Amino acid sequence: MGRWAIAVAGLLSLATAMGIGRFAFTPLLPMMLSDGVIDLPSASWLASANYFGYLVGALLCTFQPWIWKRLGFLPPLEATALLRGGLVATTLLTLGMAAQLPAAWPLLRFSAGVASALVFVYTSGWCMAQLARLNAPALGGVMYAGPGAGIAISGLLASGMVALQWKAATGWLIFGVLAAVLTVLVWPIFREPGRLPGASAGGVAVDPAASSRAAAGRPQMLLLALAYGLAGFGYIITATFLPVIARQAMPGSAWIDFFWPLFGLGVVCGALLATRIPVTGERRYLLAGAYAIQSLGIGASLVSPSLTGFALGSLLLGLPFTAITFFAMQEVRRLRPAAVASHMGLLTAMYGIGQIAGPPLVAWLLLRSRSLSEGFTLSLEIAAGALLAGALMYLWMARAYPVLAQQNLR
Repeated sequence: MGRWAIAVAGLLSLATAMGIGRFAFTPLLPMMLSDGVIDLPSASWLASANYFGYLVGALLCTFQPWIWKRLGFLPPLEATALLRGGLVATTLLTLGMAAQLPAAWPLLRFSAGVASALVFVYTSGWCMAQLARLNAPALGGVMYAGPGAGIAISGLLASGMVALQWKAATGWLIFGVLAAVLTVLVWPIFREPGRLPGASAGGVAVDPAASSRAAAGRPQMLLLALAYGLAGFGYIITATFLPVIARQAMPGSAWIDFFWPLFGLGVVCGALLATRIPVTGERRYLLAGAYAIQSLGIGASLVSPSLTGFALGSLLLGLPFTAITFFAMQEVRRLRPAAVASHMGLLTAMYGIGQIAGPPLVAWLLLRSRSLSEGFTLSLEIAAGALLAGALMYLWMARAYPVLAQQNLR
């Protein structure tokens, strides 16, 4: 199997699980509001249901070695089996949102979050392990362009649906069909097994010397997880409510529906640029810079709530979005080579906790603010501050725990 086939399969898998399964809700939210099937406070809780599901799915990945050890009477599942199952679930759950059953939507969004976490963790682990085996780890950045591609495509499709005055239910149906097509395309690639219990992601053998180094990295792993969680909190407010915020600031503008696709385009460009950065560099400086760029993006929309400000903000928020994930997951491989999938799950869980905190905070601030504009402004200021705090954490970690050249991934 070629390296590019693996990277592109990872891209399409993440585009399905993240770009559609998770983030299709954002461009469809204005349509759902216009249809009168949901209001803003309900939308915040519906978003949180998805993020809570993402957290639960990440925790399942984190504790899967323990779970399978306790369920010894069951045969161990392959990483690719869980990955495929997550893609099928994403497709069915997206199609389910087309049904006019609002009472079922929280459960559907929660389950979609679980499925997207499983696909994210096992796609990341399996693809990165296979690419490392083929001596092409930098192509992992191509894989992380997937969420951005899914976001851009779903955003453009939603813009067309708004222009045609289609209902949100039609949008969910179209996205479900698209998820099914992408799942069929990647199905043959994810056929090589990668056992879960007691193995690193993808079943790659672990260097004993690397395992001994990992024992000294527990404090770093904890700090990395905490800082990564701040990224989840920092971006989610803007990513979830960007179309709604833009409509409040620029009512009637024809450009509003293009800010979300522009965010997705930034994600794709940032992920591809990340492939040009040597994997042996000090990634914590890169992570600090990425957080700072996202904070600047939020600041741009605050300072200038206009076409220029929102366009620049969308691009700057998107550029480091999955590059952050790419660099952080490489750090996991450095710090925890003997249990990559579990600790990728840990970081994903912390990210999920950050995401869960965001929408309820927005709902609470909107209820207590004199206007929607005031509530959104305060929410964005808090988000930007969280990202700056994460950047400072990485700078401190790089000073406190310097990386020796021989400890870098090759």
